[in-house]
Amino acid sequence: MIQKIRQNPKLSLYVFGLIIAIVATAIETIRLRYANYLVYTDSTLDFWHGINPYTQEFVDAHGRFFLYTPVFSVLYAPIALLPRWLGPFVWNLGNFTLFTLSVFTLPRRYDDYKVKIYLFLLLVLEQSVFPFQYNIVVAYIFLFAFTLLERGRAFWAVLLIMISTTTKVYGIVELLLMFCYPRVWRNLSYAVLLGVGLLLLPAVKTGLGGLVDCYANWWNMLAVHQTDNYYASLLYAYPLRYVLDNYRVVQLATVAVIIGIFFVRRARWSDFGFRATTLGVLMGWIIVLGDSSETHTYLIALAGYMLWYWLKSSHSVFDRVMLWLLVVFFGCVPTDVLVPSRVHDFLNGTLYIDVYLYAIVWCQMVWSMATDRHQSPQINESANI
Repeated sequence: MIQKIRQNPKLSLYVFGLIIAIVATAIETIRLRYANYLVYTDSTLDFWHGINPYTQEFVDAHGRFFLYTPVFSVLYAPIALLPRWLGPFVWNLGNFTLFTLSVFTLPRRYDDYKVKIYLFLLLVLEQSVFPFQYNIVVAYIFLFAFTLLERGRAFWAVLLIMISTTTKVYGIVELLLMFCYPRVWRNLSYAVLLGVGLLLLPAVKTGLGGLVDCYANWWNMLAVHQTDNYYASLLYAYPLRYVLDNYRVVQLATVAVIIGIFFVRRARWSDFGFRATTLGVLMGWIIVLGDSSETHTYLIALAGYMLWYWLKSSHSVFDRVMLWLLVVFFGCVPTDVLVPSRVHDFLNGTLYIDVYLYAIVWCQMVWSMATDRHQSPQINESANI
């Protein structure tokens, strides 16, 4: 077994990361520092006991909002029922393993880069493991769905996208890619039917009559959760937060530009590089222009950036410098054992260096999407691989 690990770099990296994830989960669980896990679990149990988790009382008791949909409370139930000493390990290690699998099963165009992609994301991934974050799930759903679409498994891809969409909305942007693949209207019909089916799942507990109130409670919590806190996105970054005060207008305007570019460049829909770049842009948009992004949620955005970066036919000095700056400011600076927290708070919390760095490479991806400058003659292929 040890010999197999030594001979297989992918397995070696996974085992290395898994050991860190196990230790992190054990430490945080023993120290009762697993607040996010408790939020997921307690809100789910409240739902099944007929108690509304979308209340100020729940926020006061847990120190944070529960912002996930009632669908989440249905799908999460098997983990919520596990003993408190076991559930955190099932959640963290399961998500860590699935994220690893999502990277190493990417389309074969990434075969030469999968180890590099995983290494680049590993520190950010472990940062999400420590606080038991859901953004790991969102990230691997994006990657799995893309791979399934490329392999012609549209139904399963759409199912994953709609699970992401009906638990925390983010996944809905990936539906734009449906236009790049055969039988688009069939696939979009899958999305509608699966979305409706998933949204009806909470009726198992509430009944159809209580479903509207259940979603109304969730929606009301979304509407009030914004506070004076500053999040890790351009909408809050100093000094832009004094200019971009109407963040909904900014979000709608930028996504309209992305969609416009996508349809203007429809002749490139059959190009693998264009599809991967579009996905990278969408994964970045939901974070860098999100209204509640945190440093660890950039796992999603950085995974999208990797899809674009490793398809470039060549990398300039600027590209390489930006890559390593992202490693430093997203991987090293937020890691307390590497950089004191007060330094992290100043560099990323006050100056927002991490957000601005990512914004630069995100704009590069948008430019590539619009101009095809990311293209190389080796990456043209059909949708099915």
